[in-house]
Amino acid sequence: MTARPRVVLIGSMGAGKTTVGRRLAARLGTDFRDTDADVEAAQGRTVQEIFVDDGEERFRALERDAVATALREHDGVLALGGGAPVDPSTQRLLAGHTVVFLQVDLAHAADRVGLGVSRPMLLGNVRGRMKQLIDERTPVYAAVATHSVDTANLDADAVVALVADLVGDRRG
Repeated sequence: MTARPRVVLIGSMGAGKTTVGRRLAARLGTDFRDTDADVEAAQGRTVQEIFVDDGEERFRALERDAVATALREHDGVLALGGGAPVDPSTQRLLAGHTVVFLQVDLAHAADRVGLGVSRPMLLGNVRGRMKQLIDERTPVYAAVATHSVDTANLDADAVVALVADLVGDRRG
C-alpha cells in the first residue's frame, strides 16, 4: 500500500512552504518532507551546486523523481520546490492530492527571500526575476491547487492555522 501526503504545499520562493510546512506538520502530529531537501540529500550537494555543475535541466529531472517518490511514500506534510509544479508530469501526479497553494506577492516574497544569493533561479536582477517567476508560475499553481491561502500580511502561525482548517486539523 502506498502512502498519501496529508497535504502538499506549493508556491513560489518566499511563500513560506518550508516554514509553514514544518509548523503544520508539528501541529498535525505528522512528519514534514521537502523535495528540495530530498534532492540535496540524494546528491550530496545543494540545489545551487546542482544548477551550477549540471544545469537546470538535470536539476528538474532530479526534482521530478523526488516529487514522484515523495508522493508515493510520504503521508505527512510535503513541500515542493517552487518550480516543481510547472512540470506536466508532476501536475498529473498531483491530481487527486490535497494541494495548497501558498500565495505571495512580490513585495512579501522579496522581503522573505532577501537577495536570494543561494537561489539559482534568481541570478541577475533578483527582483525582476522573482516577478517573472511569480507571474509565470501563479496560473500553474492555481490550476493544480485544491485550496489557496494568501500569505501576504500573515505570519507563519496564522498561515498554519488557515491551512490546518482547510485540511482538517484532527488534533484531539
